[in-house]
Amino acid sequence: MRPGTHSSRWRTLDIVVVAVLAVAFGVIFWGWAAVWAATEPVFAGFPPAQALLYGVWLLPAVLAFLVVRKPGAAVLTEFLAAAISAVLGNKWGMTVLFQGFLQGLGAEIVFAAFFYRVYRLPVAVLAGAAAGIAATVFDLVVWYPTYAWGSFKLPYLVAGTISAAVIAGFGGYFLTRALAQTGVLDRFPSGRDRDLV
Repeated sequence: MRPGTHSSRWRTLDIVVVAVLAVAFGVIFWGWAAVWAATEPVFAGFPPAQALLYGVWLLPAVLAFLVVRKPGAAVLTEFLAAAISAVLGNKWGMTVLFQGFLQGLGAEIVFAAFFYRVYRLPVAVLAGAAAGIAATVFDLVVWYPTYAWGSFKLPYLVAGTISAAVIAGFGGYFLTRALAQTGVLDRFPSGRDRDLV
């Protein structure tokens, strides 16, 4: 990180971008719930493998922080996106609010561990994986408490974590990098410090 390029103070532009990302991903979440339901028969032979689709729900937590680089961006964006998907309607109801908060918190903890100053790929992947762990542990406690560890819970946890690391972690990192290269992020440190994205 170059001296003087980090500020934890939120600008109006940061808030607007987080809000736009939350709305966009709230709609995507709503659509992804339909994809999840439609693919259940595909995974009938090994249901925990369906968690390989999980990473899409965790992408905004990583992406938002990498773009605006502000403390709280991961939690706020993930929570707001979950809230929008709940308003649009899903089979999980308002429980997604708490889950969205926990998912964002999982990523947020990783970014905080690096003092919100490291934006490289390994940290993005770790943040995605942490969000995946938070998400799948929530599911196991709330939706699958009686399922067996060996045949369902552990494979579900592993599949969800891998999906989150790849889709949210790698995906969030490379999406931020691609956006920065177009110039649309030039008003953000993530756009100006392209070698650090």
